[in-house]
Amino acid sequence: MISVRGVLLLVGIAAGLMVGSDLNAQTARRTEPAARPVAPRPDLTAAEQSVTELFEEASPSVAYITSLALRRDFFRLNVMEIPRGTGSGFVWDDRGNIVTNFHVIRGADRAAVTLADGSTWPASLVGYAEEKDLAVLHIEVPRSQLHPVRLGVSSDLKVGQTVLAIGNPFGYDQTLTTGIVSALGREIESPDGVPIRNVIQTDAAINPGNSGGPLLDSDGRLIGVNTAIVSPSGGYAGVGFAIPVDTVNWVVPQLIAHGKVLRPTLGIELASDHIVRRSGIEGAVVIGVVDGSGADKAGIRPAYRDRLGRATVGDVIIEIDGKPVRTSGELGLILEGYQEGDTVTVTVDREGHEKKLRLKLGAAR
Repeated sequence: MISVRGVLLLVGIAAGLMVGSDLNAQTARRTEPAARPVAPRPDLTAAEQSVTELFEEASPSVAYITSLALRRDFFRLNVMEIPRGTGSGFVWDDRGNIVTNFHVIRGADRAAVTLADGSTWPASLVGYAEEKDLAVLHIEVPRSQLHPVRLGVSSDLKVGQTVLAIGNPFGYDQTLTTGIVSALGREIESPDGVPIRNVIQTDAAINPGNSGGPLLDSDGRLIGVNTAIVSPSGGYAGVGFAIPVDTVNWVVPQLIAHGKVLRPTLGIELASDHIVRRSGIEGAVVIGVVDGSGADKAGIRPAYRDRLGRATVGDVIIEIDGKPVRTSGELGLILEGYQEGDTVTVTVDREGHEKKLRLKLGAAR
C-alpha cells in the first residue's frame, strides 16, 4: 500500500509537471511572435527611377579587367599565370575593342576581360598611350555580347552637374556610385610623368579597381574615364579624376589604327626635361635637327660643341603660335592640336634673344 507520504509525493510531481508544461507553452508563445505587417513601398522617385534605368542601360558596357603575370613554378619548372591586378574598362565598339587605363595593364604579360554577362575572354593588347594613361584591349567575342558605351562630350560640362561611375572597386563588379562634377580643368600626371590636362574632378566614389571604368552624365553618355584619386589613406576621400572623353575620343581611334598616338613633328630631338631642369633652363632644348625636316628648313639650331669641345646650348623653344612651352612634355601637348602639313610659328631663345621662325610640320610619328 502507498503511504500518505507517497501519495503526497506523487501529487507534487504531477503538479510540477503541469506547471512546467504551462511554462513551456508560455515560453513557446513568447518566442514565436506573429510576423509584423510589411508597409507597402511607394513608387520610386523620378530621380531614383532615372538612375536605375541609366544603370540598367549602361552596365552591360562595363567590363572587369584582370591583368596576369607569367611565373615559373619553382618545383615543376612550368610557367603559370597568376593574377597581377584588377581594374575596370568598357566596350568601345562592336568589334571587341575594350578601353581601360594604361596603368591597369602596365607590366602585365597577359590580360582577361570579363563582360557584364559573366563571360571571361583572353585579351590582346591593341595599343597604349602611356602619356594619356589609356590603353585598348581586344577580345574575340560574338557581337551579340558586346554593348558599346554611348559617347558624349566633355567640352560643355558644368560644375555641379550629376555624374555616375560604374566599375569594379576592390573586385566588386558592376558597382554604381553617383556624385557631381566638382571641378574642371584639373591637371594630373600620367604614369610616364607627362601632364594630362583638362581632367574632370568628381566626388563620385572612386576606389582601387574603378580605374579604367566609365564616368557617365545623367543621360548615360560617356564623359570621362575614371583614372585617379587623391587620398592620404589610399581609399576614397571625396576627390577623384577622370580623363575627359574629348581626349579619349581622339586617342582611342589612333590606338586602334596605329597602336600608338601619332603626332605631327617639328623634326627635332629634345633634351630630357630632367637634364634641362637641372640646368635651370625653361623651355624645350633642341639637341638635334633631322635633315630636310621643317625645323632644318626653318633654320632651327641644335646644341653644339665649340672649337674647344665645350657644349653650347642651341635654340630653346619657348612658344608655339604664342602658346608657352616650358618643357618638352608641354611641346608634345601643344602639337596634339595640329596635323601634318600645318605651318606654325616657333619662338626660340637663341643666345638670349628671341627669334620667331615659320616652319611646316612633318609626317606624324
